[in-house]
Amino acid sequence: MPLTVQHGPSLQMIQEWLREDLERVEARMREIPLAFEPLKTAVDLLLTAGGKRIRPLLVLLTGRLYRPADEAMVSLAAAVEMLHTATLVHDDLIDGSLLRRGVPTLNAVWTPAATVLTGDYLFAYAASLAARTENVRVMAIFARTLMTICEGELHQQFGDRAAMLSREDYLRRIYAKTAAMFELATEAAAVLARAPEPEVEALRQYGVDLGTAFQIMDDVLDFAGDMQAMGKPIGNDLRQGLATLPVLFYLEEHPEDPLIHRILGGNSGDDGLIEEAARRIRNSEAIARSIAEAEAFVRRSRAHLEGLPNGPAWQALWSLGEHILRRDR
Repeated sequence: MPLTVQHGPSLQMIQEWLREDLERVEARMREIPLAFEPLKTAVDLLLTAGGKRIRPLLVLLTGRLYRPADEAMVSLAAAVEMLHTATLVHDDLIDGSLLRRGVPTLNAVWTPAATVLTGDYLFAYAASLAARTENVRVMAIFARTLMTICEGELHQQFGDRAAMLSREDYLRRIYAKTAAMFELATEAAAVLARAPEPEVEALRQYGVDLGTAFQIMDDVLDFAGDMQAMGKPIGNDLRQGLATLPVLFYLEEHPEDPLIHRILGGNSGDDGLIEEAARRIRNSEAIARSIAEAEAFVRRSRAHLEGLPNGPAWQALWSLGEHILRRDR
């Protein structure tokens, strides 16, 4: 169906426009060659519980700036989403998370060893999908992204807790956690579509800024979202001792709050303390300031689109920022 662009398409309109391509991506992801039945069941559950597929959508839209999706672009989109799925498996184990999107995590029902091996298998399958593009540069970008994600997680595990209370460190952390994956989606798709080099770079930067806005809003929802809609406990990152942007902005207003420092120091106590901390953050200016920061990154992402081929795909990429700012999960 044609995409209506007069006022900027909604996410639902974009998904419907690319429905056939997204179905091809989903089918490609499920081609995973599994003979071990418990692993097959686990992977099916992980894929079925998937979100809105923003990352493969970014691949497809970036490619559509230049040409319709071919088999290589479909494989790239599937590779990016499978890489994302693999990171979630390991993240849930590292964080001890028992719920994701309201569904028990693999970590909740399997041993740590089995969970790690499942994540490893998905990483390998994601790499095999990326290899189907038969593009060495795309594979190099894919490998760089995986190394960035792993390095970021290690930094989070072993980094200086005091240094993590800076905005600069926060931005580095969320680049490794989220923005690098958006960067992979847009940069690799532009390379695969044979976009001119200046446009490859513009789309890479677009992905970084959009991904940064996405993670900031995710961190806002960790305090201001609905627990049932989110499918995980409110204040989950704070529970892990992580200072996200709302926490940093709150500490600028209340630098000596003993409760926040106690939790960040690893002495979170019971759920009541987390709920009280979340209430204090919600009732401060931290949430509004964080949303304003996300809005600024969306504006930056849109600036990178200037001069790129106009049309439905361009309009859709421009509109994704609005969806990110308005999402509730």
